[in-house]
Amino acid sequence: MEKFTQLTAVAAPLALANVDTDMIIPARYMKALTRTGLGQHLFRELRFNVDGTERGDFILNRAPWSRAQILIADRNFGCGSSREHAVWALTDFGIRCVIAPSFGDIFSSNARKNGLLLVRLSDNLCEQLRDEIARAHHALITIDLIGQRILLASGAIMAFDIDPDDRRTLIEGLDDIARTIRLEAAIIRFEESN
Repeated sequence: MEKFTQLTAVAAPLALANVDTDMIIPARYMKALTRTGLGQHLFRELRFNVDGTERGDFILNRAPWSRAQILIADRNFGCGSSREHAVWALTDFGIRCVIAPSFGDIFSSNARKNGLLLVRLSDNLCEQLRDEIARAHHALITIDLIGQRILLASGAIMAFDIDPDDRRTLIEGLDDIARTIRLEAAIIRFEESN
């Protein structure tokens, strides 16, 4: 898993509440067993018309947001069914961080396991952040996971809290297997003692 310490990137505002995993990637695109290629189906119903052409009014179809690596969402992002493909679609598209007031529980777990940073900020701070992005004419923002802060083009700084274990996992780039392997010596000692 790729380490996450600091990211300076384009942020795209998505002011929709209750974005469920089916909206992130519809079930009909979940036949793949690998993570690659799912980004093309990210927000399929929002990004594309019925005939498959891009909708010009959707934020991720317009420059510079089409290359966004940070998504500023609204509350309850990633709610709905347990769908690891939703996280895979986001990361395959290039999204490395989602900022929102709240997230679906299973989505949060899948995000951590796949290196997607989730930052929880209040409704008001998320709205301020979306406004700041608009005022800054698409200036880049920086997510500093080590310092647990967001640096804006205006010079403003927003602090955020994160579970210490999630933070360490992301900074060190550890998936569940790598976390287990780190305990190999203790596991061997335990097995030998029985």
